[in-house]
Amino acid sequence: MDITCTSEEGLTQPMSPASQYVSNSVLTLTILGVLEFEVPINDLQACSFIQNVFLSINPRFSSVMVTDEKGVKKWKKVEVNIKDHIRVPVFPPNKSPEFYDKCFDDYMSKIGMETLPLTRPLWEIHRVEYPTSNAAGILIFKLHHALGDGFSLMSALLSCLQRAENPALPLTFPSVKMHSNGGQSEKNVFKKVPKIFSSLYNTVSDFCGGVLMSTIMEDDRTPIQSGADDVQFRPMTTLTMTFSLDQIKQIKSKLGATVNDVITGTIFLGTRLYMQEMCHESRKSRSTALVLLNTRMTRSYRPIDDMLKPNAEGRWGNLFSFLQVPLPKLTHANLTDPLQFVVKTGRIIKRKRNPIARHMASWLLEIINKHRGPEAVSKFVYGTLKNSSLCITNVVGTQEQMALSGHPVKGIYFMLLGTPEDVVFGIVSYMGKLRVAMGVGKEFIDAEKLKSHIENAFEMVFKAACGN
Repeated sequence: MDITCTSEEGLTQPMSPASQYVSNSVLTLTILGVLEFEVPINDLQACSFIQNVFLSINPRFSSVMVTDEKGVKKWKKVEVNIKDHIRVPVFPPNKSPEFYDKCFDDYMSKIGMETLPLTRPLWEIHRVEYPTSNAAGILIFKLHHALGDGFSLMSALLSCLQRAENPALPLTFPSVKMHSNGGQSEKNVFKKVPKIFSSLYNTVSDFCGGVLMSTIMEDDRTPIQSGADDVQFRPMTTLTMTFSLDQIKQIKSKLGATVNDVITGTIFLGTRLYMQEMCHESRKSRSTALVLLNTRMTRSYRPIDDMLKPNAEGRWGNLFSFLQVPLPKLTHANLTDPLQFVVKTGRIIKRKRNPIARHMASWLLEIINKHRGPEAVSKFVYGTLKNSSLCITNVVGTQEQMALSGHPVKGIYFMLLGTPEDVVFGIVSYMGKLRVAMGVGKEFIDAEKLKSHIENAFEMVFKAACGN
């Protein structure tokens, strides 16, 4: 329930429409960011870090959502009691890492189902001081999506971390090329005509298809799509997979594709293999993935001060869109030549990246918001999510190892919570690896089996592209 504010004192700025879309009774999204450490974190000065570093990143981290007398939602600055935001779970002492793996999974599922209190700033830090199979200690950042999207929150996290081997040196990132429409000379204009008409048809088709999928069309019921109305409130199992970026780049070079095409195609192939094993007919079902995109003109992280400028190229906020990407159907040819599955996925994504269709979708949301309000937009977005089968989002991480207050970070991954889907994937690169986190319905999907199929799909794709 919103807090009503009758005074202008402490108000900073109105909430953006996008932040309102993901923070109401219809749709509430949160992000779990996980930092795994090489060393124990019992001596980590969390309160000092939050007070001196974290809270200074953005005023939203020390603000609550309020509604003024005119019904306008705003951020209101408040005093932060840091201890209210730090949670330290207690597990049985002196157990094995495997025992704490189970405790950690149960704890992740538990906090994933809990809502952040609206009476205080919308974030929590969970400090797991027990050694698991993957880490000597773990920090979990639970952040409301209204604070910002993955690009914003990753920028915030990076501003808190240093390069492990030499804090004086800057962190660097894998090179990312923006997609370009390219260009040809005027003398080839007639060759462009068929492409123009094809692009126009695809634009209209994608836009209309998106509207239909958000309203009346929905995916088939399959082993990954239960169609339940309360998926976002059910227990979740979280697993992660790690892939070599060097191997992905070898496949990428072989196919002339992108890293995103390769990993998305691999996830799609592994998911179809799982669906086929669980229900043979579902290998050709109508199944759709929502692939979330950063809509900024830049994909390079910026200093926080620059991001807080209103018209900055890489400004802070919820600046994202999504592609509705159908999973290619699983055929004998795909199994014989799995590269074709990745190629087909890449072609679909390339076609769906139509900027005009995305602008039309944004325009439609603005119209709905203007005439019916943000909750109507949330219902539209919720319908899009619920009618699809899975969600994929990704961010770029650093090439070097990072450290927090001298504690080296061994691994990093994140999850999007609150979507009405039974399967969500979060992808992040770090230290030459690609970490894929997978959240699935605990009572509906065999998480280990799905993970095994995706890892097997990667082996199939790599072997087909590069041999043994």
